[in-house]
Amino acid sequence: MAKAKRTNWKRIGTIAVPLIFAVVILFKVFNNSKSAADLQTLLQNLPKEINMGSSEETERKFMEKFEKFSQDMLRKQDEQARRFDRERKVLEKKIQELKQPARHATLREKLAVVFEYGTTQRFPAFVWQSWPYLDEDEKLEGDLQKNERNWANKNPGFVHEIVNDDTAAAFVHYFYSTIPEVIEAYDSLPTAILKIDFFKYLILLARGGVFADIDTDLLQPVPNWIPENVSPKEIGLIVGIEHDSKTPDWRSTYLRRLQFGNWIIQAKPGHPVIREMVAKITETTLDKKYSGQLNTNLRNDLTIMGWTGTGAWTDVIFTYFNDYVQSGVLDKITWKQFHNLKVPKLVGDVLVFPEVTFSAPRPDSDSDNQGSNPESNTALHFATHSKMKSWKSLPKAAANADK
Repeated sequence: MAKAKRTNWKRIGTIAVPLIFAVVILFKVFNNSKSAADLQTLLQNLPKEINMGSSEETERKFMEKFEKFSQDMLRKQDEQARRFDRERKVLEKKIQELKQPARHATLREKLAVVFEYGTTQRFPAFVWQSWPYLDEDEKLEGDLQKNERNWANKNPGFVHEIVNDDTAAAFVHYFYSTIPEVIEAYDSLPTAILKIDFFKYLILLARGGVFADIDTDLLQPVPNWIPENVSPKEIGLIVGIEHDSKTPDWRSTYLRRLQFGNWIIQAKPGHPVIREMVAKITETTLDKKYSGQLNTNLRNDLTIMGWTGTGAWTDVIFTYFNDYVQSGVLDKITWKQFHNLKVPKLVGDVLVFPEVTFSAPRPDSDSDNQGSNPESNTALHFATHSKMKSWKSLPKAAANADK
């Protein structure tokens, strides 16, 4: 026991002597009031300094853990988004299969059942364009390539799809699998330009959004198109005027005195005008097929215009305007209501823009419509149109086969 006590006192002495020695030295060094105050401050701040060093290390470790956690969360979100996308596609297919129209239903009834129309929904954020080649840059040179990229760059947040011929056919077969007559009509069309025209209506009916021909160049983003005094919920279709004749000789180049353009269309899915256009083209195509007239007079602009183009498009729109049950418009609507149109005009749920809106002069153009014309409203210049006529390059054999 005595030995243990001696050992403890020895340990205490070993610790106490240096401490006493250190205190004496510190007392001698800081023997005035200022030095004493500094010592007191030093001793008071010592725990803070220790804590700061410890905090920095803790913060560094925390940030490392947080960064790793964030990366893990982003990875899981990406995986979840991909899984949701796969599940959405499966669900869409099942819904499509459930929307089986009755066997005795007419073509228009089938289209109405499969592609329902809701005016209050938003315009889908899609921009659809068509290019026949697998590689979208193949033969897409100069202005066309710049124009195509403009549509994507000026509409951030939009899904911008360049659809080639094979993809377009796959879309049609997928979305219209329950309406075989539409697929038959699409597959039977004898030229690329007819299929492109038909496809724009087919994809807008099924998915909605904007379809823009590849030879158009966007000047103003799509979200800027609708005027502030018009609610997007009131609109189901946006079109522009193609041609507004000022002279009586229009019949040589157009089917109607005033025609609506189809190179840029914005629509909500299932819109009745788009639906009727799909039905009309389907019926016309199958009639031509069964009567052996598919390849007749394909080089004539008016043939294309009246089949899938702006002539047929104009007739369908005016028919819709004058169908009170569908459009809710009481007054009789004719071309006169749109003659010399200078500002957008809402008729029913169709917003019609002036001729210059989707066929504006290029910004670097010297055209009178660009600034020098006092009647021109450049705020309504939404896009330019190069008016390429693809059907002019059709092979002669195909064009004249049934002549």
